[in-house]
Amino acid sequence: METELFVIEKSTLTIPLLANIPHSSIYIPSLIRPSFALSENGLNTELLKMTDWFVDDLFSKISTIGGVVAKCNVSRLVVDPERFEDDEKESMVCKGMGVIYTKTHDGRSLRKHLPSDIERDDLLNRYYRPYHKAVQDEAQAMLDLFGQCLILDCHSFSSKPLPYELVQDPNMPDICLGTDQFHTTKDLIEAIGGFFHKHDFSMALNRPFEGTYVPLKFLGKDERVSSIMIEINRRLYLDEDTGQKSDGFGKIKDMLGDVVQSLRAGYLNM
Repeated sequence: METELFVIEKSTLTIPLLANIPHSSIYIPSLIRPSFALSENGLNTELLKMTDWFVDDLFSKISTIGGVVAKCNVSRLVVDPERFEDDEKESMVCKGMGVIYTKTHDGRSLRKHLPSDIERDDLLNRYYRPYHKAVQDEAQAMLDLFGQCLILDCHSFSSKPLPYELVQDPNMPDICLGTDQFHTTKDLIEAIGGFFHKHDFSMALNRPFEGTYVPLKFLGKDERVSSIMIEINRRLYLDEDTGQKSDGFGKIKDMLGDVVQSLRAGYLNM
């Protein structure tokens, strides 16, 4: 039995807070596995390097206090929900990592052959477009109910730059905040950035990763939708050699729960 393609976690909606979690799954549908050029060991290594391990758990507080958590249940190696569908708009195409990856984190071939136009469209229809539609619908529901929607684009990153990454600075911050000129206000940056600074976490804006997710329906058009990306350095909560939670996991989860509560009481005034 195949896994659900995505999950929307929520109870009674009381705050306009939506977590987008696109990269925390390691699930490869049985239909897709034969198209990969990697051995089982090679695939496991790629999943270890490229998965945002346990980010859904780290940000689970959001759904318990009246927000929504949208989680893609298919690995980004199948399709990447964070990328633009149109390769012309996607900067990571140059690394073989557009919406459909053709390269591994270290530049080897991921797939046995490049998807044909028909195969590409089938992958997008199966695994990409339904997730985007679901997140868009949740954002629209918040706009209808509250007149605003704050999206937290939730990720983690390797403590050491992976070969495909555009920023190769070995001095990685604890926290990276990604912003959008239209959808990320100065007040939002200060609200979240101030919290991390107060708790002595090193932080950088748009380094090593930049930008933040907004559904295309609203992108650059609806200022009622605000968004900021929160990237957590995996050294804070993960054994990066095994993909297992480290002793720091509970502390980081509690800290992110406090961030969410502070947004609810302050930035969202709820």
